[in-house]
Amino acid sequence: MKDVNVPALAVFVLFFLLVTVMGFLASRWRKADDALHLDEWGLGGRSFGTWVTWFLLGGDLYTAYTFVAVPAAVYATGAAGFFAVPYTIIAYPLVFLFLPRLWSVSRVHGYVTPADFVRGRYGSKPLALVVALTGILATMPYIALQLVGIQAVLDVLGVGGGENANWFVKDLPLFIAFGVLAAYTYSSGLRAPALIAFVKDTLIYIVIIVAVIYIPLRLGGYGHIFDAVGQKFSAPKAAGSLTVPENKQWTYATLALGSAMALFMYPHSVTGVLASKSRNTVRRNMAIMPAYSLMLGLLALLGFMAIAAGIGKGDKKFNAQLSVPQLFEDMFPDWFTGVAFAAIGIGALVPAAIMSIAAANLFTRNVYKEFLKPAATPADETRVAKIASLLVKVGALVFVLTMDKQAAINLQLLGGLWILQTFVSIVGGLFTRWFHHWALFAGWAVGMIYGTWEAYDIASPATKHFGGNAAEIPGIGELGYIGLTAFVINLLVAVVLTLVLKAVKAPEGPDETRPGDYSAETGDDELKNAPEPVSAH
Repeated sequence: MKDVNVPALAVFVLFFLLVTVMGFLASRWRKADDALHLDEWGLGGRSFGTWVTWFLLGGDLYTAYTFVAVPAAVYATGAAGFFAVPYTIIAYPLVFLFLPRLWSVSRVHGYVTPADFVRGRYGSKPLALVVALTGILATMPYIALQLVGIQAVLDVLGVGGGENANWFVKDLPLFIAFGVLAAYTYSSGLRAPALIAFVKDTLIYIVIIVAVIYIPLRLGGYGHIFDAVGQKFSAPKAAGSLTVPENKQWTYATLALGSAMALFMYPHSVTGVLASKSRNTVRRNMAIMPAYSLMLGLLALLGFMAIAAGIGKGDKKFNAQLSVPQLFEDMFPDWFTGVAFAAIGIGALVPAAIMSIAAANLFTRNVYKEFLKPAATPADETRVAKIASLLVKVGALVFVLTMDKQAAINLQLLGGLWILQTFVSIVGGLFTRWFHHWALFAGWAVGMIYGTWEAYDIASPATKHFGGNAAEIPGIGELGYIGLTAFVINLLVAVVLTLVLKAVKAPEGPDETRPGDYSAETGDDELKNAPEPVSAH
């Protein structure tokens, strides 16, 4: 049993109590005129300005698992682990093109979820339903991985009684953390993670800046660090390399591009965007969000520092996910280790809260209201969303506690593949009404089936199925990201079937949006003066 690091634990608990109090007080921050409205609970009243949105999106996208997994990938595989850096660099110019349009049309029509937009744009309940269910499906393992991040910190802290302890005692800290998370999310909605994100992101910036200066000084400088890394990856039968091997370059490039396309398809990413108070707020955030990419590059270097520090050296069973927490405990004074662990722990609570709210919004608007109770009032929606957010968190907790952590990682990889299949319907719909909704439905289905089947057939040393995210690209012969291949097939099916359906004059659903909706700066004025929507007929 590992000894408890008492000073580090004390600092960790102090910060946890701070954000808990902030979470409950958040309900009084920017207090809503009508708290029983989904716009208020699920989108923070659509009132967040540039800096609040920046911290919210940063807290949303750069999670505890990012803090743990990116350096762990660099620690284990070398250069291939840096793929997250180029993908975030690609993402922001890409989403700058379409997120302001999504914000505008959503503000005019009161859309809360991307599936709301799909329903309004194509007039198709089935298409909106599969977009919503895909979002929920992709989000669940993402929430579970935040638990993996917290567990990594608790393991290194020595909290929970060790592997041989009673299961309840071992996981009690996790129960407490997510019990508190569930309580203040239920009470304050999106305002809670928005407020806590200030603490989370500030801590992460402080910890990373200190780490990239202080740890190299302890280790003899960056020259020594890169020498140690070079020795590890030049050894016979090394698991990684300092450069991306030629036979993996297609995988690296397609994974970066596919991940960039998928990033803002996730419901929690869209939730952060729709909570912004203006179109210009969204545009400014897409311009300044790359500051987090700089942080991510520095974060990735921690994996190399863990190698130079000898973390896990000689231990064939060492879990790479523990490399950064263990590095912090070995290198930092105990009190600052507590600060670093608090950054990771709070970095799990913020995105988990936003993800659960986003999934609850999808269920409430696109399943409950659309199919179960069309006459639901705003108060009904808010009540159902609160309950759904609790169930989502409980589901993620049960998943992590009853299944192997590798299963959570595998399903999160699948989540990226799945959510990418909604790109054609959402982004395509923001620029054109040309696609037929049944063609988009068919394209989504083919992409989901192809991608899931290909991923199922991949084995790894840790698992027989879903052991990776790369397979041979049909017609090219190179290994590439399955999600991007599935997306291309999805798009081709949608284009071909749209041509066929238009040729036979298949009826299309009504489009409730107007051209001017996609450039509106606010919702109310444009809605009052806009012309009547143009039907597809």
